[in-house]
Amino acid sequence: MSSATKHSVFPIRCAALLAALLLAVSASISHAAPLLRVCADPNNLPYSNQQLQGFENRMAEMIASDLGMKLTYVWYPQRSGFFRKTLDSGVCDVVMGVPSGMDEAIATRPYYFSSYAFLTRRDRHLQIASFDDPRLRTLRIGVHILGDQDDSLPPVHALISRGIVRNLVGYSIFGNLSEQNPAADLVQAVARKHVDVAVVWGPLAGYFARQSKVPLEITPIAADPAHPALPMIFGIGIGVRPGDLGLRRQLDAEVERRRPQIRQLLASYGIPQISPLSVEQRGN
Repeated sequence: MSSATKHSVFPIRCAALLAALLLAVSASISHAAPLLRVCADPNNLPYSNQQLQGFENRMAEMIASDLGMKLTYVWYPQRSGFFRKTLDSGVCDVVMGVPSGMDEAIATRPYYFSSYAFLTRRDRHLQIASFDDPRLRTLRIGVHILGDQDDSLPPVHALISRGIVRNLVGYSIFGNLSEQNPAADLVQAVARKHVDVAVVWGPLAGYFARQSKVPLEITPIAADPAHPALPMIFGIGIGVRPGDLGLRRQLDAEVERRRPQIRQLLASYGIPQISPLSVEQRGN
């Protein structure tokens, strides 16, 4: 073979190999699983953490597997501006736990309902079940607060409206970024007798009470008779951006199909669940 022939053959072979490589890459890209991009708090048990130990992490894994999608996370502390900096900015498509009726996202049909609850030490035998219990005027009451919006949480509003203010002890639901499981502080305050009773969102009460060495008693709060419009029970769904109706339909169908497994998952984390039927009856 002449030198000229050699030089003409090699470029042809290289071009053929390059074309084959491009076809393979193109085929690989076209068959790659679509992404389920989830924004979540890296330190927010029982919901989520960066070690994927929360029930929302477990749910996301189940849903992504069912839908043939690859699960990826964008981690961001769930504080003020969370939705604006995550879902609204387009860095993710899903937030796993969103109350129905939120302005920042549209939620799927609820995959569970839960309520606020009174939390006490079992050995105190307080058995507080109403905001109108006269003992609440003298007992130290622990409550979660949201920075400058202390009265925005329904139980705090219910207590303040009754003139119960001086004996409230506020615990930040956010804590600080270096603290592990900051929402557990309020539950631990009851166990350590720093407060006599706490009013806690049910999933937090149920999960952290199970981990307490001191037996704790949880009493769900169905409603506040003095303020019937003040919600104590919330339905929690999966949040997507307004306009992502196709994705919401997919997730709605998945929630319905997987409802028994989701119920079992939540029970394994100690999450108090309220029957949707009882919620509907209470609203009529």
